[in-house]
Amino acid sequence: MWSTRMALAAAAALAIGLTAAGCGGESGDKATGAGQGGFRVPDVPMQKSLGKGEGQVNLVAWAGYAEDGSNDKSVDWVHPFEKQTGCKVNTKIAGTSDEMVALMKTGQYDAVSASGDASLRLIASGTVAPVNTALVPNYADIFAGLKNKPWNSVNGKAYGIPHGRGANLLMWRTDKVKQAPDSWGAVFDQNSPYKGKITAYDSPIYIADAALYLMSARPELGIKNPYALDQKQFDAAVALLKTQRGLVGEYWSDYTKAVQSFKSGDTVLGTTWQVITNYVEAAKAPVEAIVPKEGSTGWSDTWMVGAKAQHPDCAYQWMNYIVSPKANAQVAEWFGEAPANAKACQETSDKKFCDTFHATDENYFSKIRFWTTPIAQCLDGRKDVKCVDYSKWTQAWTAIKG
Repeated sequence: MWSTRMALAAAAALAIGLTAAGCGGESGDKATGAGQGGFRVPDVPMQKSLGKGEGQVNLVAWAGYAEDGSNDKSVDWVHPFEKQTGCKVNTKIAGTSDEMVALMKTGQYDAVSASGDASLRLIASGTVAPVNTALVPNYADIFAGLKNKPWNSVNGKAYGIPHGRGANLLMWRTDKVKQAPDSWGAVFDQNSPYKGKITAYDSPIYIADAALYLMSARPELGIKNPYALDQKQFDAAVALLKTQRGLVGEYWSDYTKAVQSFKSGDTVLGTTWQVITNYVEAAKAPVEAIVPKEGSTGWSDTWMVGAKAQHPDCAYQWMNYIVSPKANAQVAEWFGEAPANAKACQETSDKKFCDTFHATDENYFSKIRFWTTPIAQCLDGRKDVKCVDYSKWTQAWTAIKG
């Protein structure tokens, strides 16, 4: 069975403001990635060459990303890597992005599979180093749509190797919701007939989903990027979510609970992932899932190397291996995501897998706003205002659910 990431809950104490004054290092030239906006980052050196390997590598990873057969004997891509490279894999499974940040800051881990709501924090705190993509041959086959993005590059430098991606979808029970929705407004309508049977993702980053909806629902707010919200825009998103709180029957972070809730009919409408849709459909429950007309938020994970990595050669070998066609296909099918390597689609056991997860459909992913750490320097390029950083998103999320 597919293993999920747990909730991306965030503690304010771990959320770094990422202000230009506090980070030092390089000049704040405009960073790679449309509308990212520049900010200073520590001058961490990039690895220039690779040696034979140090004999082991210590990873921080989402559950399902470094399977060694202990969960399912047929699911094992760790031992083949160890045999191929001589690098023993030691994996620490993290349940949240904040846990990943905290673990990497100890300097005891060599690499991490960071999501977009953690990656900029890791970069700006000097916890991870720029990645020399020339030392990762399989990087050449990564989809162009995943390279040089605001969540994995800064100031023209790559800070990681893309691993996979997915969208947050709107799903409903077709036997319970008679009029098929085409907008996220269906989960925010305070007069919804489905009050108490709506679900939403349990994470501060979900504030971006409200902001995404408000981009078209309230154009006068001037929101251009759901992760770049000034105080007025942020307050509007929070107010919308506080109203929605009265409609939500339950928030989910564990995908198995979301599957069960849609199967039973306790939930009839709300946010989902493609893999959840697949499992609910397999259980013969009538559902449909779409990217609504406003587009959607989504996630893209990136393997990053610790600035104090004790086993950097093995870390680079792991990154190259885990995005190789066969291994990347195995991870994608087990985890339930679109692979990052274009050649992985030729290696999946389900030959329709990449179609189901839209792996090669860049037009589909052009509608997805991938999770990116909100910072004080507005990611949409504005310089005349300060945006609300992630620490305040976490505080607001507590208030929303409270």
